[in-house]
Amino acid sequence: MKKVIVTGDRPTGKLHLGHYVGSIKNRVKLQDSGEYDEIYLLIADDQALTDNFMNPKKVRDNVIECVIFYLACGIDPNKTTILIQSQVPALTELTFYYMNLVSIARLLRNPTVKTEVKLRGFQESIPSGFLNYPVSQAADITAFDATLVPVGEDQMPMLEQCKEIVHSFNRIYGNTLVMPNAYLPENKVARRLPSLDGKNKMSKSLGNCIYLDDSDEEITKKVMTMYTDPNHLKVSDPGKVEGNVVFTYLDVFCTPEHFKKYLPDYKDLDELKEHYIKGGLGDVTIKKFLAQILIEIIKPIREKREELINNLDYVYDVIKKGTEKACQKANATLLRVKEAMGIDYFDNNKFLEEIKEKYKNNN
Repeated sequence: MKKVIVTGDRPTGKLHLGHYVGSIKNRVKLQDSGEYDEIYLLIADDQALTDNFMNPKKVRDNVIECVIFYLACGIDPNKTTILIQSQVPALTELTFYYMNLVSIARLLRNPTVKTEVKLRGFQESIPSGFLNYPVSQAADITAFDATLVPVGEDQMPMLEQCKEIVHSFNRIYGNTLVMPNAYLPENKVARRLPSLDGKNKMSKSLGNCIYLDDSDEEITKKVMTMYTDPNHLKVSDPGKVEGNVVFTYLDVFCTPEHFKKYLPDYKDLDELKEHYIKGGLGDVTIKKFLAQILIEIIKPIREKREELINNLDYVYDVIKKGTEKACQKANATLLRVKEAMGIDYFDNNKFLEEIKEKYKNNN
């Protein structure tokens, strides 16, 4: 069996550090490992429309923005197929068939759906398209025979629901769909990068992000607003690193090389934490250190993004060719699904032969 990866993002805004460390960085790592036969990266515009249907321009405007960020972060179109979800009709058809395998009650119990419904204030007026979000994701995953799906921890319930759909389909119609598995970032903190204030995960909709095209000045300004230890009022005060957003980010992003370059008085993060806990280390020092690290990470992405903006014909060609390739793969899966369900009426002469045989026997 081929080793296939499927992953994606909703085009509802610029990509931020949470996207980078939670998914994109791992996608590049997996892409460059040479261990996978096929990799598909979806721009999930259909899913974005489920809660942006009144403002489709927002989704349309961010489709190419996503592609630009992917390429700027190191996604290679020669190794990874980038596609626009809505331009692969087979995905919509698969979603419709899978909807019969999931109850409304089960969709409402999905923890990720419950969280997103609350976040968007839908209450009793949940759009049916939004409620079926997990079913659509299952179509995306199975259409390309994914064996591995890189996800954030908050998306695990979605993958579990996909596996339930695969199990149900194969039990009813025969072994047709490939069962996927999750790939989580090795760094547990990176799976759900907190916002600047530490109250939520970093989110475009909540506007609490450091974006991948932020200037050096914007990065520094945002880092200086980060939540630390509210009881660490003076430099001499002992401080806590647990729940301290600056140290959470340092856990994710800093390396021994960063200490050599930007904070040579300390050999590693353990030593820095020890000093902060004991007292005598100010928040400004650790925030400046973090800002330098994040600038080092984001600056080359921002510069590459600017180059790509000046070469939009290339970006457009990447997404067009990727979508065409994806259509071929998804269509093959759809034919397999329809055959298993017995609704492949015109794909071969089998249906006609069955009809003839039926009426021949009746006469």
